[in-house]
Amino acid sequence: MLLVRLVRAAKPVERFDDLPLRVRNEALIVLGQRKLFQRLLPGGVHAAIFWGFLVLFPTIVMALISCVSRDSSLPWLEAQGWFMALVDVFVLSVLAGVVAAAWIRKVVRPKRFDGSHLGEANLILALIALVVLTLLGWHAARIAAGLNEWPAHASFLSNWIATAVPAPRVLERVFVWAHVTTILVFLAYLPYSKHLHIATAAFNVFFARTRRLGRLEPLRFDLPDEEIRFGVATVGDLTWKEMVDTFSCTECGRCQDVCPAYATGKLLSPKLVIMGLRDQLLAEGPALLAGGELSPVVGNGVPEEMVWDCVTCGACVHECPVSIEHIDHIVDLRRNLVMMDSSFPQEAESMLRDVERMGNPWGKPQGDRAAWAEGLGVRVVEEGEPAPEILYWVGCAAAYDERARTAAESTVKLLQKAGVDFAILGARESCTGDPARRMGNEYVFQSYAEQNVATLNDAGVTKIVASCPHCLNSLGNEYPDFGGRYEVMHHTELLAELVRDGRLQPKAGNTEITYHDSCYLARHNDVREDPRELVAAVGKSVEMARNRERTFCCGAGGAHMWMEERGGAINEERVREAAETGAETLAVACPFCTVMLDDGVRASGKQLRVADVSTLLVESLEDS
Repeated sequence: MLLVRLVRAAKPVERFDDLPLRVRNEALIVLGQRKLFQRLLPGGVHAAIFWGFLVLFPTIVMALISCVSRDSSLPWLEAQGWFMALVDVFVLSVLAGVVAAAWIRKVVRPKRFDGSHLGEANLILALIALVVLTLLGWHAARIAAGLNEWPAHASFLSNWIATAVPAPRVLERVFVWAHVTTILVFLAYLPYSKHLHIATAAFNVFFARTRRLGRLEPLRFDLPDEEIRFGVATVGDLTWKEMVDTFSCTECGRCQDVCPAYATGKLLSPKLVIMGLRDQLLAEGPALLAGGELSPVVGNGVPEEMVWDCVTCGACVHECPVSIEHIDHIVDLRRNLVMMDSSFPQEAESMLRDVERMGNPWGKPQGDRAAWAEGLGVRVVEEGEPAPEILYWVGCAAAYDERARTAAESTVKLLQKAGVDFAILGARESCTGDPARRMGNEYVFQSYAEQNVATLNDAGVTKIVASCPHCLNSLGNEYPDFGGRYEVMHHTELLAELVRDGRLQPKAGNTEITYHDSCYLARHNDVREDPRELVAAVGKSVEMARNRERTFCCGAGGAHMWMEERGGAINEERVREAAETGAETLAVACPFCTVMLDDGVRASGKQLRVADVSTLLVESLEDS
């Protein structure tokens, strides 16, 4: 089979660890349909059809046996009244699901279906309806002809229909063959339709990442030259998991619906990226297997503009019901463009150059990295000195950006007031490499990862607190791939712990505060409640419509802090949502969010103060 041969010929990736968690995901996501229920009505519709076919599967086997011998069936099961009653219940369930799905597609017509193959969906819904209707007719005809082994009254629906069946022995043959033929047509059509996911989704969920969402798969530069993979140029560069991703796409558009780039008028649709890859893979699959010439993906299956629109917020991955990893695909496309073709947005050139040469995206001298802390009495760990209990990883933004600096100053004051033993690295701290990695320059990222891990290990660091969620993500999720294993926490986690322990005692005020969840904090790293505890401790908390793991991006991720934005402004869209709450203050817990949302407030003219949670906590303590 072509698909199996393609997967076997794909590039390797390790996805055989964490077996208990993978089995758990199968139970919750595949059997339990958990991710589909993030949207209650569509999730319920799909679950009704999916669970219905799980229950109805034995009846397919019964029908196949009956085609050969009318009087034969599965031993024991067909005689069970409770099972045949369950069959009628789930026939109704599937039919209700089909009607509801048709209503959503034909009447409601949500925007997330734009670009999907709706004709295929209509055909599949018709086939599903025909499968259960012919099953119902077959059971009714068997009862009418007296061929049923089960108590007729158990099949409440089939028994009722049986009273109106003429020539039951003839129709019994008609219905059973119609039922089996419909199933065979469905199975034959399946590999050529978007419903291929029926066969591949369970595998895709099983092999989905089990580590934090924010981690990217590292490239291996220590392999022989001919084996090194520099991202994805053609479909021949896809890993086997990426191939199965493309086969598993249901075209449901949930990823598109939550994408901040798509929502603000940009070309990017995560759904269309995966569909474009799939279409090119299927078209060029025979050439790939034959060792023939392959076309570049970018510019054919995926427009280049889509590749650069992504802010790597992870909303698409979180929403996807079949665990497709859209960010991996987009970053792999970027990697090849940047490292092999030197092709990237012009405005990002200075950022990449500054990270590589100066150790920070701002292009400031490394010796100025600790200038923000002058006069605060912060200890700087020098070579050979003992490590502190906690290393405060400042990050480039707080070190060099005036607006982001306030949060670092506030955090230092709070740690000092609580008597925490902490220190900073000063000029020995460098960029984690996150902007370069998200832009696609994996080589620069790995250089900084190895350099920083060596520095941290030499300093004897075991516990790190970071104010920047992007630094937190790199240090905690990606540095273990390079020998850096530390306990890493966000400053809001530590501050919330200090408040709970009574080492910090803020005074709650009457200011209404709405908290913005950073994508790299709430979604990529599951830190959602600690910042809210701090907000509740200093004021009255009001929530935006999109919050916690379903937050909306500030627009800075994926190196967009240093890129021009096409279409509508993501930060202004988020500020508009914050203003609708009626809050006076927009609380943040990320230096990138501080800058982007402050810019959004200024551009939109909204009356909102943007402040880091740590700054609000300092002000509350000063007031008290």
